[in-house]
Amino acid sequence: MSKPTVGIFGLTGCAGDQLVILNCEDRLLDIVALIDIRDFLMASSENDDACPLDIALVEGAVLSRRDADKLRAIRQRSKILVALGTCAVWGGVAAMDRGTDRARLLEEVYGERGLEYDSSPAQALHELVKVDLNITGCPVEKEHFIAAVAALLNGDTPLYPEYPVCTECRMRENNCLLIERGELCCGPITAGGCEARCPELRVPCAGCRGPAGDANVPSLMAMLEQKGFDRQQLAARLRTFAPDGVAQ
Repeated sequence: MSKPTVGIFGLTGCAGDQLVILNCEDRLLDIVALIDIRDFLMASSENDDACPLDIALVEGAVLSRRDADKLRAIRQRSKILVALGTCAVWGGVAAMDRGTDRARLLEEVYGERGLEYDSSPAQALHELVKVDLNITGCPVEKEHFIAAVAALLNGDTPLYPEYPVCTECRMRENNCLLIERGELCCGPITAGGCEARCPELRVPCAGCRGPAGDANVPSLMAMLEQKGFDRQQLAARLRTFAPDGVAQ
């Protein structure tokens, strides 16, 4: 039986999710033995950029016509398209300003030449094409990537935590930074799966994994307002990684 053909791609982003894949170290050899990676520019200079793909993993957000064209071409040649990382799933940090006048931003940064740049407000992948699977994270967790590959090879859909970071904090017996220390923490509405890495180090959750499946934003807002935080500042904080109405 032939191995599934796979492509790994990056749009506009930091390439951190692709680095996570390369940093799977000894397990990477096992993964490569099971799949046929045809197109992965970060890992190889010899790629087949036209062959059909069984699975395409795409990181980064769409911030230009070039990104949009590339994404549509990837979607057309792929049976399964996976959004890899918070930027691909939610829009990420680059989407924070997408409600702002783009022409004005380009002029402020580049002057009169700004309008010549191929630049557009950031979009998540699902806003342009059909996405079959989301793996959130900034960057994604190694184990989540490996689980996705294993599940897809078996014809299954991988299952990821739907509970918030707060659940993982409780499982690790961390003191609550919001209730006990009065710090602005997005853990109550942020998707778990990171093992509460930041709160474990006494750093408030910044929401980098995007909203949890059953996020109760109004409840969190009410609690934070009781702690004396300004609602507009809270909204801006929660939009850092997932801008689409998460903090409304």
